[in-house]
Amino acid sequence: MKLELTVHNLSCAHCAQKIETALKDLPEVETCHLNFYSKKLFITSTENLNKDSLAKKINLIAGKIEHGVTFNLESLNENKNLDSKENFYFHDKLEGFTLIAVSIVLAVSFLFQNNLYKTIVLIILYLIIGYDILWKSVVNLKNKNFLDENFLMSIATIGAISIGEYTEAIGVMIFYKIGEHFQEKAVENSKKSIESLLKLKNINANLKTKSGDMKVVKPETLKKDDIIIVKVGESIPVDGIVVKGNSNLNTSTLTGESLPLFVEERSEVLSGSVNLGKVLEIRVLREYKNSAINKIIKMVEESNVNKADVEKFITKFARYYTPMVVVSAIIIGIFPPLFFGNFQIWFKKSLIFLVISCPCALVLSIPLTFFSSIGLASKRGILIKGANFLERLTNIDSVVFDKTGTLTKGIFMVNKVINFNSSEKEIIELAKAGELYSNHPLAKAILKYKNIKIDESEIKNHEEISGKGTSCIYKNNSILVGNIKLMEHFKIDCHLSKLKETNSVIYIAKNNALIGAILLSDEIKKDSKETIEFLDTLNISSYLLTGDNKETGEMIGRQIGFKKENIFTNLLPENKVSILNNIKNKSVGTIFIGDGINDAPSLNVSDIGIAMGGIGSDLAIESANIVLINDEPSKLIELLKIVKINKKVVKENIVFSIGIKLAVMLLSLFGFANIWMAIFADVGVSLIAVLNASKILTIKKL
Repeated sequence: MKLELTVHNLSCAHCAQKIETALKDLPEVETCHLNFYSKKLFITSTENLNKDSLAKKINLIAGKIEHGVTFNLESLNENKNLDSKENFYFHDKLEGFTLIAVSIVLAVSFLFQNNLYKTIVLIILYLIIGYDILWKSVVNLKNKNFLDENFLMSIATIGAISIGEYTEAIGVMIFYKIGEHFQEKAVENSKKSIESLLKLKNINANLKTKSGDMKVVKPETLKKDDIIIVKVGESIPVDGIVVKGNSNLNTSTLTGESLPLFVEERSEVLSGSVNLGKVLEIRVLREYKNSAINKIIKMVEESNVNKADVEKFITKFARYYTPMVVVSAIIIGIFPPLFFGNFQIWFKKSLIFLVISCPCALVLSIPLTFFSSIGLASKRGILIKGANFLERLTNIDSVVFDKTGTLTKGIFMVNKVINFNSSEKEIIELAKAGELYSNHPLAKAILKYKNIKIDESEIKNHEEISGKGTSCIYKNNSILVGNIKLMEHFKIDCHLSKLKETNSVIYIAKNNALIGAILLSDEIKKDSKETIEFLDTLNISSYLLTGDNKETGEMIGRQIGFKKENIFTNLLPENKVSILNNIKNKSVGTIFIGDGINDAPSLNVSDIGIAMGGIGSDLAIESANIVLINDEPSKLIELLKIVKINKKVVKENIVFSIGIKLAVMLLSLFGFANIWMAIFADVGVSLIAVLNASKILTIKKL
């Protein structure tokens, strides 16, 4: 059983980790992931439990860890969302006003001559500014969760008041809240790009009824073969095929491509594309749950389910870091005064340790860095299924390419028909009969070639032989249509001396005798050579695996830029897997890039499987770790650049966050740091780290 819940009132990334850990310990939970940034909880259960009862159990556990956090099985409706936004806006304004008012009164309090009046005013100000933090710490203490940031901040400020540092306690609360406010804003801003993608889902669709009228319906209610109308300025709600009209589409939200895409009758269109020109009538090809936009939304929402190793390290680090620093604070506050005296000085130092004891800078910024990088990639038409795959790309030294549909356009054209013992018309007719039920690009080219009709009722015992071709009975004749391997399998002489052209060759045999062959060619994509050249600059080895004959494969491979020894031809799917395994054995990390349909075995075997243009294919989504929405090999260049940026920012945030905290701790021991520096080391460092992670989403040019 799978469960998806929406999270509300969760503002602490460290608490999100604690909730996730607690839920993983439940016996009925098999897997659990809480995405702090998309505010979604994904759970799979080993048992077919009552969803409502499990949701109540989850809410009970979460409430004990972070007061006020709730989980709902379904997202709130639009009105409730609107209300929550208005309430959030009101609360935001009220807190901002309170901060300003308290700051003004705090400044005025210095004019008081009477120390008693001044003390009373300062305590009132402290309670006004810190009441919510104090209350949360009391609730968390009751729930035996006393190592959260609220409790530690309460202890630190109450400790400051106990030694007469009233203004310091109030100032710490003020700056803590200001830091938290800007930190939340930074996180919220970093989510906007992702949310803009998630909002691509259409609220309504225009269904054309049988009477010809237009009816507004929800996209989820559309069925295959329904006719929908997409007006100018509207986005396409589900994948479909244009049946009437022509127009330009803006597909930038899906592919990152800014140039409009022209579509006409029989063009396939993806959901999420925006109609720029004229009204289109579209026949529904896939229901909403299987449409491109829904797959993209799901992949982005669940991208953090597969965590990177560095994220797992930070989770473990956070689990031990806070208790260690708190214990250090207790030791510093108790034992040195016994030997050196000056209790107040050492007590202040222990308070500094308490303020620094929350690992929020790392817990927030590292996952956000991966989330932002995955978001940047999605804006450019690159869908990454998890942070672990993004991290794994940092150790790649080999890239293995399929040819057809990956480096070439996969749109074949018949160049020549060679006849041995038959007419050209019969060769084409028999080839079409053999390829009628095949989806292979070569088959499609043959079926489009010339207007020679076949009698489908005469086709019997049709069989597709993987990696070789097809066999059937047509008009009481045994027909074989396929490559050289098919002919060799049936021991048919192919007169190889007559076919030296560097083309893809389809042989046609009738009653176990070769009667002809069809030569086809494919066009190389314009950015294929650029991609191989870029990999060469990174000292990454490139390999080409193809089912083409030796002459064709080597000719195309050399044109693109592959070394001759790295081109492998005449391969069946199982041969590709075997060669890929050999390459893997001598490589640190290997990428395989294929079309996501015929190359599923290779996609599964490789360290990283990348499907080209496979958003419409369920097999591509399942088999690949990364999906390139359009067919451009150069998207690999963009992907590797994003990987480099991600790695750099992760390193910066780890070194900066840990470095500043350790520096302030050491400075405090030698008397050179105060509680203000501790606040900077906590919320200030968190804010800077979050902003550093968020900047990834603002990158325009890689």
